Amino acid sequence: MYTLTTDEAMTALDDTARLLTPDGCRIADARLDPWVEDLDGAAVRGLYRDMAIARRMDAEGVALQRQGHLGLWAPAQGQEAIAVGTARACRADDFLFPSYRELSIAILRGGVPADLVLAWRGEVHSTYDPFELRLASPQIIIGAQTLHAAGYAMGIQRDGGDQVAVTYFGDGASSQGDVNEAMVFASSFTAPVVFVCSNNQWAISEPVAVQSRFPIAGRAPGFGIPSMRVDGNDVLACTAAMRWALEHARRGGGPVFLEAVTYRMGPHTTSDDPTRYRDREELEAWRARDPLTRLEAFLRAAGDLDDETIAAIGREADGLAAQMREAVLTARTRPAIEVFDDVYCEPHTGVEHQRARFAAYLDSFAADAGSAR
Repeated sequence: MYTLTTDEAMTALDDTARLLTPDGCRIADARLDPWVEDLDGAAVRGLYRDMAIARRMDAEGVALQRQGHLGLWAPAQGQEAIAVGTARACRADDFLFPSYRELSIAILRGGVPADLVLAWRGEVHSTYDPFELRLASPQIIIGAQTLHAAGYAMGIQRDGGDQVAVTYFGDGASSQGDVNEAMVFASSFTAPVVFVCSNNQWAISEPVAVQSRFPIAGRAPGFGIPSMRVDGNDVLACTAAMRWALEHARRGGGPVFLEAVTYRMGPHTTSDDPTRYRDREELEAWRARDPLTRLEAFLRAAGDLDDETIAAIGREADGLAAQMREAVLTARTRPAIEVFDDVYCEPHTGVEHQRARFAAYLDSFAADAGSAR
């Protein structure tokens, strides 16, 4: 098996577009600069707030799972800049199709903390109304959401709208047939969809060098799709790249592919132990590129962020995390038979048949208990 050494992985980052160095210094990029000229200190501080809240709520999700209140959680520490930068670049009527690691987008789009946890507790199939937030339910089938986004984008075309569909997936998902098929359809029909690949270096325990020996963004031109490789730990770069991609798609140019290079600081999910397959040296090298500390350094140097503001943001994040916990601890554990409720909006004979069989199965336990007495 071929894997990159830590030094090789760091060197491979040199070809990514960025606006902030890891230590928070602003640098010029002819491709990206025009797309963030309007962002003043308050706007950039807002991006910092969004990332800080996303990280705090993610940490709460991990804690809730470790304490036995959630069945599973997919940590996103270190990847906040991608979700925040790209989602904030979108219009309110653009429709986003996330994977399971972009849960913070639900809060950015008007959701409530309970929306992040109740499905992971197994209480509901989904929480928020996708059409209200313009955000599809998180998709756990790897890469399936890319097909949904391509299809939705083709629907936008037929309706004569100028909205854009956006889909998120990881470097591992880029090897799935669904992602490649979605790119074929999007390219063939010039569909207004942006593919956002969060290259976090690891597809569970498989390094990205096994998924692709060359930058993933290089695949897209083979489908006739323009692409950009951007520093996924630089929220300004993510915002700029997304604005460029959205404008291209919105004016009829067709799909765009963004590869956001980042790192998964924690496990793939709470069922995973990353210490079994990656070195601490690699983790620490990426910790120095943390998206939050990078933006904090930039804002402090510009005089747009101070300790008081950071403390206020922390209190706001703690409050939202407390709402997450309260939603979990007060959730009603539904009777098992209700798993068949709300699968379809109208009666469905197949579901009713399954419900009847499952009801008989549940009744058998009561019968067994009675005979035992």
